[in-house]
Amino acid sequence: MLEKIFKLKENKTNVYTEFIAGLTTFMAMSYIIFVNPTVLSQTGMDYNAVYGATILASIIGTLVLSLYANVPYAQSAGIGLGSLFTYTLCGSMGYSWQQSLAMVFICAVINLIVTLTSFRKKIITAIPNVLQEAITIGIGLFITYIGLMNAGFIVFKADNVTNGFASNVIPTIATFNTPTVLLSILGILLLIILVVLKVKGAYLISIILTTIMGIPLGVTQLPDFSNYTIFPSLAPTFMQLDFAGLLTAKASLTVVFMTIFTLCISDLFDTIGIFIGTGKKSGIFKISNNNKLPKKLERALVADSTGSLFGSMLGTSNVTTYLESTAGIEAGGRTGLTSLFVSLFFFLALFISPLIKMVPTAAVAPVLIMIGLTMIEGIGNINWKDMVIAIPAFFTIVLMPLAYSITTGIEIGFILYTLINYIAGNKKEVSPIMVILSILFIINFVFTAL
Repeated sequence: MLEKIFKLKENKTNVYTEFIAGLTTFMAMSYIIFVNPTVLSQTGMDYNAVYGATILASIIGTLVLSLYANVPYAQSAGIGLGSLFTYTLCGSMGYSWQQSLAMVFICAVINLIVTLTSFRKKIITAIPNVLQEAITIGIGLFITYIGLMNAGFIVFKADNVTNGFASNVIPTIATFNTPTVLLSILGILLLIILVVLKVKGAYLISIILTTIMGIPLGVTQLPDFSNYTIFPSLAPTFMQLDFAGLLTAKASLTVVFMTIFTLCISDLFDTIGIFIGTGKKSGIFKISNNNKLPKKLERALVADSTGSLFGSMLGTSNVTTYLESTAGIEAGGRTGLTSLFVSLFFFLALFISPLIKMVPTAAVAPVLIMIGLTMIEGIGNINWKDMVIAIPAFFTIVLMPLAYSITTGIEIGFILYTLINYIAGNKKEVSPIMVILSILFIINFVFTAL
């Protein structure tokens, strides 16, 4: 039955490999179960309701990717989009969390329409090969940077701190004398040994053993089942979207529209970047020479667009395909069976969340760092002597980790590729869609600046 549904032999995989891949992906992204309600509860949302909504939205979104698209990716509430929801929409812009949920829903509807009308597909086929390579490399560096942060290797040094504000904040290397950093070092050394020896399940074994080593170091939290609720009530957030409030909000309708547009851009291009970057590297998605998208990628795009619809109704911020899915892909995951197992583990998390909470970020960090290493191999495919190619590729690559945003790297890359090719007289190298998107990106940057 599983063979018939997921075509395991065709994809050169098996149930055991998909199980290990699913567990690896889940352990790499399980932190969102606790981080998302912590962030969103600052808006006044009920913590327990958001906790339940996050898990249910993850299950639904990942199941759609599994059964409809048959791809080894997982969905959950995006941590960056959750921060945008809390600190920008509800914070600096003053929208209520109910109004913000309404904007998330509208954004999801727009992205679904864009996908179903094939415009999203046209966007992908319009991306030149050099930017596809750059996106893959940029995501690799971005994943590495996240890993280094989670490992505690990079800290931020602040000077001239006055009333909680610093005039000069710069990243610097940590002092290797804290339990978290020491555990990360042990985890990296362990993973290097496992990878070099080509041990099957190296990433999962590394996470489990590093978590265990973290117990005597005081980094791994022992499970606490006191005051534990198996399934919290969703009533405080379920279907609390306030569409009418958007029409009477203090901000003008233009600001509301541009805010939704910003949400759409972030959600849309984060996913496109992840699918292109990881799919190209692993061979899951292969774009042919005639720029015809594989059916699997088309279905994955549709599946991704449905997550936020359910998430906003349940009571959480934008649901998106997770970058940490690369952990499972590197562990051998190639089909939707990986995603099915991820959904199962999210379901089990409702019953054993104290055990899930044991896994420290220091145990996952080495896996992210190693994945980053595997994703930069295409750097030699870019012609760095041709400035027309090198400049947009370079900025796409470096801005993803430095701006801490996949979308920002793609936006700047698009704009520079279009502009430089027009200056060089290579207008035919730029598709009309690239021109339109570059203009929209510039408008978005102007709106953000204002």
